Amino acid sequence: MGRRCCWHAKAGSGKAKEGWAGILRDLLSRGLRLPALTVADGHLGIWAALGELHPQGREQRCWNHKICNVLDKLPKKEQPTAKQLLRAMSYADTEKQCEKQRDGFVSRYRKDYPKATETLLKDWERMVTFYDFPKEHWVHLRTTNIVESPFDMIRLRTNAARRFKRLDNASAMIWKLLRIGEKAWRRLKGAELLRDVYEGKKFIDGKIVKKADKLKAVAA
Repeated sequence: MGRRCCWHAKAGSGKAKEGWAGILRDLLSRGLRLPALTVADGHLGIWAALGELHPQGREQRCWNHKICNVLDKLPKKEQPTAKQLLRAMSYADTEKQCEKQRDGFVSRYRKDYPKATETLLKDWERMVTFYDFPKEHWVHLRTTNIVESPFDMIRLRTNAARRFKRLDNASAMIWKLLRIGEKAWRRLKGAELLRDVYEGKKFIDGKIVKKADKLKAVAA
């Protein structure tokens, strides 16, 4: 359960719902069970495709993308302080603490920079989904860097090549680079907790909810 992964490579636009739906159907046809949680940025067609093919799946927006989008709505002089506040928000120990820091950020910037606070609040429920999963997994769930970092290596080579005469040649090179790169990837933290997620066990602020806790909640 620790190191196995499934790759699917296909040329096209990440913003197109139809392209993502085709990828998901192909993976399903090969026996893959779609994940309990999908992490992506806010503009991909994968959200619409998942809503159609996997509506029961949970969704998490990338905090790195969110932070960059909020900072783009602020003047440069405000960005260093705002970045610190946003990063601290994303690393809050509990969902309530995260929301408290969010409200403080909104109070601070809403009057002078309403677009920044609107950007932060947009799609908020997808920003805090990771709190419903094991805390050991949060480092992997807050951002899409685990996927984007390998593609930095690919961009270096595809940009250097400028263009390819055949799409198949580009796809083959990208696939080979990914296969080489995966040998150096870090092991998933908390891999032993994947079974609990797979079995649908409930987590609150990263901690598993035990039967005693459920009984207390019902009694209250």
